[in-house]
Amino acid sequence: MHIVIMGCGRVGSTLAHILEDSGHSVAIIDRDPQAFRRLRAGFRGRRVTGIGFDRDVLEEAGIESAGAYVAVSSGDNSNIISARVARETFGVDNVVARIYDSRRAEVYQRLGIPTVATVRWTADQILRRVLPEGAEPLWRDPTGSVVLAEVAYHPGWIGIRARDLEEAAATRLAFINRMGETLLPKNDSVVQEGDILHVMAAENDMERINKVLSGGPEEGH
Repeated sequence: MHIVIMGCGRVGSTLAHILEDSGHSVAIIDRDPQAFRRLRAGFRGRRVTGIGFDRDVLEEAGIESAGAYVAVSSGDNSNIISARVARETFGVDNVVARIYDSRRAEVYQRLGIPTVATVRWTADQILRRVLPEGAEPLWRDPTGSVVLAEVAYHPGWIGIRARDLEEAAATRLAFINRMGETLLPKNDSVVQEGDILHVMAAENDMERINKVLSGGPEEGH
């Protein structure tokens, strides 16, 4: 696949190297030609100097044959505009834009542009490492209203059927990680010692779910 990246900062250059190592062809755009110094000496992709939402610049980068477009410059507006141009003008279906202002995420989502809210994602990653217990968000939708979270649970849940746990906590188990293997819960699945449980739920419901699971089956009913 040919992939066009706008922004040759640390994220853009890292993505370019990873994608090229995976066998994809890459073109990377940046308005500052000095930014291409971040690319390794052996980088084989195109380096295009210019603005990522300029039609001529995009065409030079091979947007017409691109299977994906990634906008990771330092400007929210530039990222969104260029992603919309890639999708609406050149018909690239697989686009993603990085943003810093997570409050805009819902607006961008309505425009059909998948976004990565940098500050929110970074905060979640830090929280997962400093909070050993409780609900740890692994993913949240762009509006921040739905989360996929790893949850701590009372040892009393060990040996309990997954569906009974779901009923007690009024939530849905998304998956179980068991000894490094990811399992989708079935009707007869039973929680085993060492299982890592993940739930998909509304963010404003996570405190209640965590309280139920940390209290044990007896307290959960």
